[in-house]
Amino acid sequence: MSTTRIPIFDISRFDDPVQRDAFVAELGAAYRQWGFAGVRGHGIGQAQVDRSYDVFQRLFALPEDVKRKYHVAGGGGARGYTPFGIETAKGAQHFDLKEFWHVGREIPRDSRYADSMPPNVWPEELPEFREVAYGLYQSLDRLGAKVLSALALHIGLDEHWFDDKIDSGNSILRPLHYPPITSLEVPNERAGAHEDINLITLLVGASAEGLEVLSRAGEWVPFTADADTIVVNIGDMLQRLTNHVYPSTTHRVVNPKGEKARQPRYSTPFFLHPNPDFLIDVLPGTVTADNPSRYPEPITAQGYLEERLREIKLK
Repeated sequence: MSTTRIPIFDISRFDDPVQRDAFVAELGAAYRQWGFAGVRGHGIGQAQVDRSYDVFQRLFALPEDVKRKYHVAGGGGARGYTPFGIETAKGAQHFDLKEFWHVGREIPRDSRYADSMPPNVWPEELPEFREVAYGLYQSLDRLGAKVLSALALHIGLDEHWFDDKIDSGNSILRPLHYPPITSLEVPNERAGAHEDINLITLLVGASAEGLEVLSRAGEWVPFTADADTIVVNIGDMLQRLTNHVYPSTTHRVVNPKGEKARQPRYSTPFFLHPNPDFLIDVLPGTVTADNPSRYPEPITAQGYLEERLREIKLK
């Protein structure tokens, strides 16, 4: 097992004028190296996380036929329930061992983004799900914006540069359930090696070990954070926007050994996306003689998302 450690930061330092510059420098350097970091001091209380997981576990404990009522056929998994055995990591032979539910941003149905951001689907069997899930969504959305502000400063942008690019972002909260593994001979992994699509991902309260991050040296590094720590990683959209200054790092969720395999695993990532019409075009300040532009053709966030959803078998 690796002795290398992915760094963890207290993000409350960002709000301290004395510590801000040092925090931005340290956080930016960590993301340049790892594409991953842990964040504590974020203000999302353990009671909110615990209540969320209680509701999410009861959601996945509903009968299969009840959950499937909320599967939106042809919706690419954008909202509601996605059954076990569908999502497949890009390039993988076997589907991931998970089921999940997607909660998106609540927007007016006359919004210009309504075509690409469908209404949420709420399970009538759990009336508290809506308040709990969307409350967590909003908390992680605010935290994600703060992380992006720090990363913007690190690469010479204004701290508010991202604000009007993410205020209507097609971001997703994804409560996840990895059921117990009944056969140790399965070729599938709970989540095959992949990179995330979006700007950044915030992972709150993973209930068991399993997350591994691929280091630049090619070593799989386990990253099981403490309860007060949210794991935040760079996605492909931010990698593309910053011309790989911030790398989108490959990661996976491996199957546990022995009796631990018989236990379910729950986790809840929040995928922070830009507004659907945001044009992902390499930032000029990230282009240098040593790092020429890798993406001469810009693409909208929605166009990129649809391209990637087809690759992972959700569309």
